[in-house]
Amino acid sequence: MPAGSGEPFAYALLRVVPDVERGERLNVGVVLFCRRARFLEARTHVDPARLHALAPSVDAEAVAAHLRTLEHIAAGDPAGGPVAAQEPSERFHWLVAPASTIVQPSPVHTGLTEDAPATLARLMARLVE
Repeated sequence: MPAGSGEPFAYALLRVVPDVERGERLNVGVVLFCRRARFLEARTHVDPARLHALAPSVDAEAVAAHLRTLEHIAAGDPAGGPVAAQEPSERFHWLVAPASTIVQPSPVHTGLTEDAPATLARLMARLVE
């Protein structure tokens, strides 16, 4: 893609932070928002073996359930609760807001894309899977 081409997008990693004091984290998802393409999606993946190597007492299924809710919110699915009914930009900002739960977003990063779904797939493969 030539420099300056494509649509602007923003994304954040979703991370499991089982013990804030230790500062360790495991990347478990990506949230990507491209306003002009009308695209907002969160994709997640929890590798139970990697999670338990980092934090043996963490319930991987509970983490996966939490992540599924975030995916529902991004998709605007009513299963995500009241936040899922908001406009895509509001949902994105809610998803990437600092959190004190076990699942926390990274800082937001930006870029340009010609294909938001492909960019999300590339980020997932590179940063999570």
